[in-house]
Amino acid sequence: MASLFKHSLVAVGLFGLTACANTSQVELANKDKAVAVISSIETGDTNAIAYINPINYKQHNLAVRDGLEGFGEVLALLPEGSAKADVKRAYQDGDYVFLHTEYNFFGPKVGFDVFRFEDGEIVEHWDNLAELASQPNPSGRTQLDGPTQVTDLDKTDENKAIIDNFIQTILIKGNMSKINQFIDNEDSAYIQHNSMIADGLSGLGKAMSDLAEAGRPMIYKQNHKILGEGNFVLAISEGVFMSTNVAYYDLFRLEDGKIVEHWDVIENIPPRSKWKNDNGKFGF
Repeated sequence: MASLFKHSLVAVGLFGLTACANTSQVELANKDKAVAVISSIETGDTNAIAYINPINYKQHNLAVRDGLEGFGEVLALLPEGSAKADVKRAYQDGDYVFLHTEYNFFGPKVGFDVFRFEDGEIVEHWDNLAELASQPNPSGRTQLDGPTQVTDLDKTDENKAIIDNFIQTILIKGNMSKINQFIDNEDSAYIQHNSMIADGLSGLGKAMSDLAEAGRPMIYKQNHKILGEGNFVLAISEGVFMSTNVAYYDLFRLEDGKIVEHWDVIENIPPRSKWKNDNGKFGF
């Protein structure tokens, strides 16, 4: 599948990708196009590549070269029939689409992908990937289970502002005295999908305390982007985890102005000498 996919990238580029995309783009929303591109990693559906701009495709995965050729190179390295890409959640915020996906991509993984569209074509991509945990967390939850349905579309901007405030107040400034502005005290009020942390503020507090006692506190330095649709909001930040520079992708579900559920992926940022593109991990 990967080799066929790579050859199709070349063929589509030579014979006019944009013309190939015209009919299908009329039929699909940007969210559906993004899902099709990710799903094609498993299915080998070469038509999905028509949703990516053939001339201007900026890549922020630092292990991948810019453009369609970089995408094709990675796919060609996959052992035949090994790839899996099961999109669990898909949301759209203006020109951006963000996905939450279970992968088998050089081993089982969980990931977030963010795509930016211009004129109906994907022109930019960010992601964060981590190993898929083999066991549920202390509360019996996985990194991918839980609700998926969007509600409260009229509260999108309000919910994004709440998460922005939470990141700045709690995670960056560390003002824990204000935590109940964002999360209620009962353990049942905050569902946790991080593979190492239990539900509730008690679970979060224990994890943060254990890290601090070990001399490796979780540090958030800067938020780069807040994306949301209704009750789901994704925050993309950078900081330090386990003494290593990382990107934090945190997905929150909100109800009635409070955070009630959390999923995340933390990925190490490689040293500059190992980057295969010059776009950086963020650059929003």
